[in-house]
Amino acid sequence: MNPTVFDERVLFSPGLPKEINRLLQAGVAASRADTAQAEKCFKEAQQLDRSCLSTYFALYKFYFYQGRLKDAEREVICALEEASRQGNFPYEYRRLAKQAFRWDMYAGEAALFYLYTLKALAFIKLRLGQDLEANRILAAIAELDPEDRCGASVIMSLADALTEDALAEQAA
Repeated sequence: MNPTVFDERVLFSPGLPKEINRLLQAGVAASRADTAQAEKCFKEAQQLDRSCLSTYFALYKFYFYQGRLKDAEREVICALEEASRQGNFPYEYRRLAKQAFRWDMYAGEAALFYLYTLKALAFIKLRLGQDLEANRILAAIAELDPEDRCGASVIMSLADALTEDALAEQAA
């Protein structure tokens, strides 16, 4: 039995270089007790390989859970840019959705990562109170991911509930 399997706190992408995985695991381990150290580890991992999508994921999740929504949003945008570069498709989600028929968003890791990250952007926008922009993003995801593989329907339900709550408050 390999004891290091049980030592890891998060399973990132298979085939992740050992040093990047080590830094990401150290960041996860430090994230509750020493946020400065955690952020340092995540950023160091990203500096080692700017094309490693897991480093963007770790950073935007870290910022989100720290309540640093603007930092999370910035990191999500960088992640979307890198995923679109790797997948060789347009970065801008509106343009991409208008041309959804041209792109197979289930074809590879970069495209699927893009969808998951776009879902994260929609959630961040909701948390920032930017409901209109969140709904635009969710509409684009519906075009790009008709099978809901990224699970955006959960965020869509949340957005719908928030809209219903806002309408009920206005009516009261």
